Amino acid sequence: MQPIIKILTSSGAGSRRQMTEAIKQGRIAVNGKTIESFLHPVNPDSDRITINGKFIDIQNKPVIYLMLNKPKGVTSTTGDDRNSITVLDIIPKKYQDFRLYPVGRLDKDSTGLILLTNDGDLANFLTHPRFEQEKEYLVHIEGALKPEEKKKLEKGLELEDGLTRGAELKDVNVPPYKYAIIIHEGKKRQIRRMFAALGHRVLELKRIRISGLKLGPLAEGRTRELTPDEVKALKIINSLEPELKRI
Repeated sequence: MQPIIKILTSSGAGSRRQMTEAIKQGRIAVNGKTIESFLHPVNPDSDRITINGKFIDIQNKPVIYLMLNKPKGVTSTTGDDRNSITVLDIIPKKYQDFRLYPVGRLDKDSTGLILLTNDGDLANFLTHPRFEQEKEYLVHIEGALKPEEKKKLEKGLELEDGLTRGAELKDVNVPPYKYAIIIHEGKKRQIRRMFAALGHRVLELKRIRISGLKLGPLAEGRTRELTPDEVKALKIINSLEPELKRI
């Protein structure tokens, strides 16, 4: 027997956060009975799970960890705008039946590292604010930052949805990028809004790292599976599991 939240995320039915919310809303049933706890025990070999009355295939499937260097013009959501090309449209066809979900978001005009996986626990660990995972970006802006503007970024800026946490900033020489910035949160279009608050428009934005996972030389538009060592380094599974079960 396994907790239903584990079964659902492993089957690719949705992210841990999405499935927890579906349970709270009474949209998930086991053998015809609506369940109320995300720890509800399930036997994947015999129990029948439905979401909104639709049967979910919960048989064990391979767990996939796929890195993508997202190009411009591609959305990182999985279906908000049917007229847009999404990250799921450009990954190799052999991965398209695994119900992968992007970990975190990059806006349509940004490029760089996207992780796609059907491992709901890892996705939750990398995106939940509680775990404060670092994300590093290269930034090309109009003009140049003044010393006092750099200090404001490092201290935190007041945006319309609240104060940002202090960012780490450094000068780089990676044309056309002049700055690298590290943040520990993920407000919508946060970096673009931070620089705009200082009077600088972001011309190019590229994510190069999530936690310990680095984009490296992967060409734009290309994908590769993570190595076992990369997966192990991200999960640190023995210490992760107790934390995830308390969320």
